[in-house]
Amino acid sequence: MLGRLLETLGSVPQHYTAAQLRAFVLMQSRGYSHSKAETVITVVRMFVRFLIATGQCADGLQYAIPRVAGWRQASLPRYLEPAVVERIIAGCDPCTSMGARDRAVVLLLARLALRAGDVAGLRLGDIDWAHGRILVSGKARRAAWLPLPQEVGEALLHYVEKGRPAVGGDGVFLIIHAPFTPIGARQVCQTAERAIRRAGIKAPSYGAHLFRHSAATALLRQGLSLQAIGTLLRHRDGDTTAIYANQG
Repeated sequence: MLGRLLETLGSVPQHYTAAQLRAFVLMQSRGYSHSKAETVITVVRMFVRFLIATGQCADGLQYAIPRVAGWRQASLPRYLEPAVVERIIAGCDPCTSMGARDRAVVLLLARLALRAGDVAGLRLGDIDWAHGRILVSGKARRAAWLPLPQEVGEALLHYVEKGRPAVGGDGVFLIIHAPFTPIGARQVCQTAERAIRRAGIKAPSYGAHLFRHSAATALLRQGLSLQAIGTLLRHRDGDTTAIYANQG
């Protein structure tokens, strides 16, 4: 990107003008997605700030670079069809430690629409086996009890008894090798990606949130109300759930 900037505006920053910088950014951002355009603008703005800090161009030029217009909930969530989700779950081999962990993680993502951080933060004491429910802290540590489906509970129990390393600590999901520390949100996303690729699925994205969107879309198509879906997803703002309305 900086190479194109130098080719376009020249290699003498003292001669750069606000109009030139603005025109370059708009030209480079045309036709790109919002995130890609943001990257273009960030790169150019950081370079201009460097030039200003080193006395190579006029102060204030960084303000000539426009921001990218963006609207909240402007795009529809990407999702997988239910049959594809089932194929991904079936691809997790519960006979291995990693497979047992992967299956339990993916089921939590797919059936309860948990976030990656929710799964990573689970503790053994959060599972209420007697009453078939699970405690999820969620964003801002706002705890909520969610029902634990039979299939998910069985996968969790299988992992805890057969796949989880026999070490101290109360984290539910642990890394496979010593020192067996609890997995983080990043490992949950990697688990989701690994499961999707293992099943040979060409997905619109490969993160844990894809299962959350897929679960919400499937429930809406089954006739569940947006309010009920928002309760399951633990949305504080109803407008956040409303984005699924066009996917029913």
